[in-house]
Amino acid sequence: MTEATATRQSQMSQAEWEVRKDLAAAYRLVALYGWEDLVFTHLSARVPGPEHHFLINPYGWLFDEITASSLIKVDSEGEIVDPGATNRVNPAGFTIHSAVHMAREEAGAVLHLHAADGVAVSAHKEGLLPLSQTAMLCLDHISFHDYEGVALNLDERERLVKDLGDKNMMLLRNHGTLTVGKDVAEAFTYMYFLMKASEIQVRTLGQGEPYLPSQAAIDTTSDQSKQLGMASQLTWPALLRKLERIGSDYAT
Repeated sequence: MTEATATRQSQMSQAEWEVRKDLAAAYRLVALYGWEDLVFTHLSARVPGPEHHFLINPYGWLFDEITASSLIKVDSEGEIVDPGATNRVNPAGFTIHSAVHMAREEAGAVLHLHAADGVAVSAHKEGLLPLSQTAMLCLDHISFHDYEGVALNLDERERLVKDLGDKNMMLLRNHGTLTVGKDVAEAFTYMYFLMKASEIQVRTLGQGEPYLPSQAAIDTTSDQSKQLGMASQLTWPALLRKLERIGSDYAT
């Protein structure tokens, strides 16, 4: 650990530092999987404690640059509490993420992407189709929100939250994907399944008319998907080991 990292860590609780490391890891993984959009889109996480603070990326940094200590801490109104690396937050990111964090106490992490396959499926009239096991595991978790323009209007927060309801995945029409989890690990796992399902759908529809499973198979898989978020207990430690093997400095 560098002296600078040790200094930053000493300025916060161990619980906050652990969340910071997980969120920085998620940024690096999004970049690793090719889901980033230059410096745009956001991943956020709630800081443990009663203050209703959450962490978001320093605006202007690429996802593969983000570290635990560089993340910016803001309050529920978007006011910066800890400036992190740049003291600059994207207001559109604040609109979407603050809406979910403020409305759902259990929302420990919120991920939002503009990855091409996710946007393509969000723009499909039927949304996500039951074309794969992966998609069928997602179907019961998905909600939809219509596009209203770049998310700068704070009034949109109420509509977005209403459309999300108690779901953990959302297709933001003509815009992208969003997932919610009790922690970063769960939100990332939901996003992985949603993005993989979207990738499969884009490839499948490019081949012509698809073969659809029976309704009985769809219903069975729906029942089996109720504990999908629990997969994070296996996937997240493995993903962190992957970052460590490639020498990522996300935890600094």
